[in-house]
Amino acid sequence: MPIPREIWVLICAAFAIAVGFGLVSPVLPVYAKSFDVGVAAATVVVSIFAFFRLIFAPAGGVLVERLGERRIYLSGLIIVAISSLATAFAANYWQLLIYRGLGGIGSTMFTISSMALIVRLAPPSARGRVSSVYATAFLIGSMIGPVIGGVLAEWGLRVPFIVYAVALFIAAAVVKIGLGGARLRPPTADSSARPVLTVGEALRNPSYRAVLMSGVANGWVNFGARVAVLPLLAASILGSPWVAGAALAIGAVGTAATLQFSGRLADTIGRRPLILAGLVILGLTFGLIGLADHAGLSTTVALSILFGLCLLSGVGAGLIGPATQAAVADIIGNDRNGGKVLAVFQMAQDTGTILGPILIGLVVDAAGFELAFALCGLIALIGALPWIRAPETVVLQPQETKGQ
Repeated sequence: MPIPREIWVLICAAFAIAVGFGLVSPVLPVYAKSFDVGVAAATVVVSIFAFFRLIFAPAGGVLVERLGERRIYLSGLIIVAISSLATAFAANYWQLLIYRGLGGIGSTMFTISSMALIVRLAPPSARGRVSSVYATAFLIGSMIGPVIGGVLAEWGLRVPFIVYAVALFIAAAVVKIGLGGARLRPPTADSSARPVLTVGEALRNPSYRAVLMSGVANGWVNFGARVAVLPLLAASILGSPWVAGAALAIGAVGTAATLQFSGRLADTIGRRPLILAGLVILGLTFGLIGLADHAGLSTTVALSILFGLCLLSGVGAGLIGPATQAAVADIIGNDRNGGKVLAVFQMAQDTGTILGPILIGLVVDAAGFELAFALCGLIALIGALPWIRAPETVVLQPQETKGQ
């Protein structure tokens, strides 16, 4: 079954957004430290973005249902673009914190909008594949962005934020032209006839509870510590911006390669096995990355450890992503309104993204990178525990399991 046109529009927009996000991810913590603050304060700049996403997520779900995805998506992109421009010209740490945080409002707007469209438009038997293609586009952008961002940073740490804003304006143009009037519900449909999946009902589903737990762990490690703390580790090894960009890009390579088959596997063998395997791989590999900072290692050995474990941890992330998105879509279903259920899932992921960098930054300041990354690995393994007993979310058809 072909992927709907609206999803391809979202995929193209995701690529532009990811390139822009990748531009700033390797330099954001270093940019924050340029205002004479410590590691913990630098990681708060990453967490504040997720904090605003978290507190605005419930309102974002309501806005999507009332005003439509296209309008909220465009508004969100424009807000983040303006926030990025303001961040580039921040005069002090507190301005940087405020400008970056306000961008989280726009981020949650376009994130929930795109998730809602994917849930509704993706055929049940292809949800894993759709999630994989969407994630692949985002990861390719993430692979390109950090490398370019590291190079741009040589001309100044503010430059990547300006280019990021331009990328978001491009993404907004793609959505405005290509998405047209696509809505969560067809305009002629009676909204009252579409049953609502309440958060309370979803929470009675053990698979949804498992999704929330693993979402916190995934946010903590992949969207929090990877973005906020990993660049600082890379910079401590060689002290050059390109190392941070390379570390993030290599992790994205591992994820992108895995996405080429993980989506189809999620549709054939189920979501649960891939989420379990992905969290275990992520926990074991990301938890060892701090060894690259071990005293006595040569720069060559330290970089080899860093890049090798980044690649393997990216494989774990590539297994988790499509299977998790597909599991959430399975729980909601094509014919139910699950805007608030999506918002709660996003909030769970953002909670990990907020807590991870702050707590890990404190551990780095107190005990070093080795213990900090070991704690990250433990969090990922804890996130896998609920999936040991949680039921599979998709009913596999005979033709899907044949030959497996």
